[in-house]
Amino acid sequence: MATETGPTSSEYIVHHLTNNVVGEGFWSFHIDTLLVSTVLGAVVFGLMYSVARKVTPGVPGPAQNFIEMLFEMVDSQVKSIFHGKNDLIAPLAMTIFVWVFVMNAMDLLPIDLVSWVLGLFGVHHFYFKVVPTTDPNLTFAMSLSVFCLMIYYNFKIKGAGGFAHEAMAAPFGIALAPVNLLFRVIEDIAKPLSLALRLFGNMYAGEMVFILIALLPFYVQWTLGAPWAIFHILVITLQAYIFMMLTIVYLSMAHETH
Repeated sequence: MATETGPTSSEYIVHHLTNNVVGEGFWSFHIDTLLVSTVLGAVVFGLMYSVARKVTPGVPGPAQNFIEMLFEMVDSQVKSIFHGKNDLIAPLAMTIFVWVFVMNAMDLLPIDLVSWVLGLFGVHHFYFKVVPTTDPNLTFAMSLSVFCLMIYYNFKIKGAGGFAHEAMAAPFGIALAPVNLLFRVIEDIAKPLSLALRLFGNMYAGEMVFILIALLPFYVQWTLGAPWAIFHILVITLQAYIFMMLTIVYLSMAHETH
């Protein structure tokens, strides 16, 4: 927390919103984003893999029961939205929901926890953002991955000719092909933009609120921080769910041939 002998409020905010960057320009890497997202993915999916290897036909344990409930929820959403045949969609949706959720959940850690731990080892003024989804580089990387899959399946399912005809003929007919094509380009560009910016914007705003609360006196922090953290659990879950659902919808549209 900012004090009279510590950083000013603006310096405190900038410090907590600055990534640990290595390199310059386009070839710069956000080490904190890469590290946290990779570790979270390895831990969470490693645990799920471990549980899957020990699945029993009898009464499931708590971990197996939870994962089965989670899988059934994701699978039901895929079946209700995606009407094509593709074994990748359900695992992809499961991966997106779980991974985005755990990355979002890092927002519930105390703001100054990392700084305090590093201070114990004599490391001060070290930039390290623990919430990967507050970094637009990560959210855009995920949305562009979905976009590439969307384009790939458009060509694979419809063929180059079918995809071109759809882009130029819908929705006003082939006579207005230039207008249709313009609308299609705008629509397709808007999809990864909306995916990335929605997740980034909501998580960045939530992180900013936590930082502003941390600037308040200690006896006020818990009064405001606890209700906001409880509400933020809903935001964390909802943003992961929306990213997953939109991914399913976009890929479903890519598989439609009519």
